Amino acid sequence: MAKGKFELYQDKAGEYRFRLKASNGETIGASEGYKAKANATNGIISVKKNAADGGRFEIFVGGAEKHYFRLKAVNGETILQSQGYSSSSAAQNGVDSVMKNAPDADIVEV
Repeated sequence: MAKGKFELYQDKAGEYRFRLKASNGETIGASEGYKAKANATNGIISVKKNAADGGRFEIFVGGAEKHYFRLKAVNGETILQSQGYSSSSAAQNGVDSVMKNAPDADIVEV
């Protein structure tokens, strides 16, 4: 059975980033850029740990009236943010997907 995965990669600016993909291959959320690969890996570990706590998620309205979610670590830092959704219920479905896919997701370097 397919499961979610974290894709760890280096962007054009040389920073390390990761994205969480659902079992169907759709991107659920992405990280900020990190200067060191180890810090990006620690970010993934933090997402895995914090994803089980629904209270760590925040749904909000951003640009173009799109709905987003972000996952925050214990220290309040955002560790994963979504793409824009058409409604808050769609954003909540994204949160549910993170909670389902992140804890057991493999890490793949791309």
